[in-house]
Amino acid sequence: MHVHALDVHCPRASFVHRLDPRVKLALTGLFIVSAALTPDGAWPAFVLLATLALSVTVVSRLGIGFVQRRAAVALPFALAAVTVSFTTPGRPLFMLRILGARLALTEAGLARFASILLRSWLSVQLAVVLTASTPFPDLLRAMRGIGVPQVLVAIAGFAYRYIFVIGDEARRMMRARRARSGVGDAPEGGRGGGVLWRARVTGGMAGSLFVRSLERGERIVDAMVARGYDGEIRSLSSPALRPRDWLAALPFTLALAAIQVLARIPW
Repeated sequence: MHVHALDVHCPRASFVHRLDPRVKLALTGLFIVSAALTPDGAWPAFVLLATLALSVTVVSRLGIGFVQRRAAVALPFALAAVTVSFTTPGRPLFMLRILGARLALTEAGLARFASILLRSWLSVQLAVVLTASTPFPDLLRAMRGIGVPQVLVAIAGFAYRYIFVIGDEARRMMRARRARSGVGDAPEGGRGGGVLWRARVTGGMAGSLFVRSLERGERIVDAMVARGYDGEIRSLSSPALRPRDWLAALPFTLALAAIQVLARIPW
C-alpha cells in the first residue's frame, strides 16, 4: 500500500495552502469551538458560519464538491442524535406510537437535532480543508507548536505512519487465504465456504493481525529506544508567523466573535 492511498493532502496554489500550519490548525479549532457554542436554533449564526466555511473552501481551491463529499461522512454519525427530537421538552408537533409507547416530536427537540447536524457538518468541512491543504508532518509540527501534549502528537504520528504497514500486512493475509482456499471455494469437499466458515476465517485473521501488529509495535519501540528516542520528534525550529498569517488569523477570529455575539441576540 503506497502512502498516497490514504494521504488526503491535495496540493494547490492557494492562499490557504500557503498559510502557516499552526495558524490553520488554531483557526480550525476556533471554528469548531464556535460552532459548538452556537445556541440551538440560532439560524442566522449558522448561516454566517456556513458562509464562512464556504468562503474558506472557495479560497482553498479544493472544490466545493470535493469538500462536501468528504464532509458528508459525518452526517450518518450525527443522525445518532435523532433521539433528542423526542426527549427534549417543548411544544409537541405530532405524536408517534411505537410498541405501545407514545413519543412526541417537540419543536425544541427538532431545533436541537437540526442544530447538531449543522454543527457536525460545518465542523467537518473545516477539518477537511485543514487536512487537504496541509501535509500530515506539518500538522504534527503545528500540534506541538500550539502546545498539544507530546504524547498525543507521538500517538497520532505513529498511528498515521504505521496504518500503511498494517494495511500491507492485511493484504498479504488476504492473498494467502485466497491461495490456500481458492476464491469462493470451500475446503474439504464443500463443507465450508458458507457464512459460518467465512466468519471463522475472518475472526482468525483479525486475531492474527492484532498479534502481528502488537509484536511489530514492540520491536519498533525497542529499536527506537535503542537509538535514543524519548518521545519527541526533533525538527528545526518553526519560523515566525508572517504578515499574511496575521492577515488571515485576525479577521477570521473577529468574524467568529461577531457571529457568537449575533447568535445571542434575541430575534
